[in-house]
Amino acid sequence: MSYTLELPPLSLYIHYPWCVKKCPYCDFNSHDCNQRSGYIESLLEDLNEDLDYIQGRAIQSIFLGGGTPSLMSEQELFKLFTGLKKRLKFVNDIEITLETNPGIFEIEKFKLFKHIGINRLSIGVQSFNDRHLQSLGRIHNADEAIYACKQANQVGFKYFNIDIMYGLERQTLDECLSDVRQAMNLKPDHISFYQLTIEPNTYFAKYTPILPSDEVVWQMGDAGVSLLERNGYTRYEVSAFGKTPSKHNLNYWQFGDYVGIGAGAHGKITLLKESFPFRTIKARLPKDYLKNRQKQVNQIKNLNFDFMLNALRLKHGFNLRLFELRTRQPIQVIECQLNKAKALGLFELDGKLAKPSKKGFDFLNDLQAIFL
Repeated sequence: MSYTLELPPLSLYIHYPWCVKKCPYCDFNSHDCNQRSGYIESLLEDLNEDLDYIQGRAIQSIFLGGGTPSLMSEQELFKLFTGLKKRLKFVNDIEITLETNPGIFEIEKFKLFKHIGINRLSIGVQSFNDRHLQSLGRIHNADEAIYACKQANQVGFKYFNIDIMYGLERQTLDECLSDVRQAMNLKPDHISFYQLTIEPNTYFAKYTPILPSDEVVWQMGDAGVSLLERNGYTRYEVSAFGKTPSKHNLNYWQFGDYVGIGAGAHGKITLLKESFPFRTIKARLPKDYLKNRQKQVNQIKNLNFDFMLNALRLKHGFNLRLFELRTRQPIQVIECQLNKAKALGLFELDGKLAKPSKKGFDFLNDLQAIFL
């Protein structure tokens, strides 16, 4: 069948694993700053080893995450982007996002980012309340966060995201909504609004702060979503609200391909000669990655669930044809699960357009588990 020969869009994820300080809630692959010499060279050698995965495709988006990739020096950034452009073809309207921390913000660096070709920033604000920032272990204060966002506008970043977290230690509903209003006042085109979760192997898992009740957290999420949508921020994914949706985010949720380079970076690749897509994982610890960039290549164990785990996060759903294109299987392989989800009122099907119902979006874990 024709869908077996079509390759998905391709993105690039670059992981920079160092931070000024590890936050107590963070379970990402991030580490306190230490010896970083040779990392850019390792990234480019890593990419060299994955070039066969490109298969003639142009890169539609790049995301530099971490860690805090804005810690890279001017020389490192120029070396990295010079190397990327030598090895890859970019689409004309490529989206290139850099995660940045207001605590290390410098206006000259924002200008540098734009000059290099980065056209979207993701600013890790989390809150505009100094008490909450302190409890989260952030190294910036509210004034610095506001200043960073204003400068992103002033430098000319048409596209930038502000991260806002809710359900914080002793946070009230009014404080949560105050954060959302302040974020909107700074006029980003995109806001990520998500609940603080206590992850295993974090400082907060060992020393859990006093969090609002489940009922209050639910009120925060519900009221925050309503406030954002009333002000033109369309909820296109569980925690993503965009006047302009992120291409990189959408590629993840639509089960596109991405090459992942850097310590602990994951990739998802489809090859014309293979039946099913697979995932790649690079060495997690920076010292191991710098010494030996061996990667794991793993078949996706439950392909149907993996697709639905991602696609069901899209509020407006997906075309059933997308399942066939991305998994290289007929839709009939999940027909029983689709019918069960519909019978439970968690799922809607309008012709070929499939999407979670309002109930399904509110109880997304239950909906996704049907396909496990």
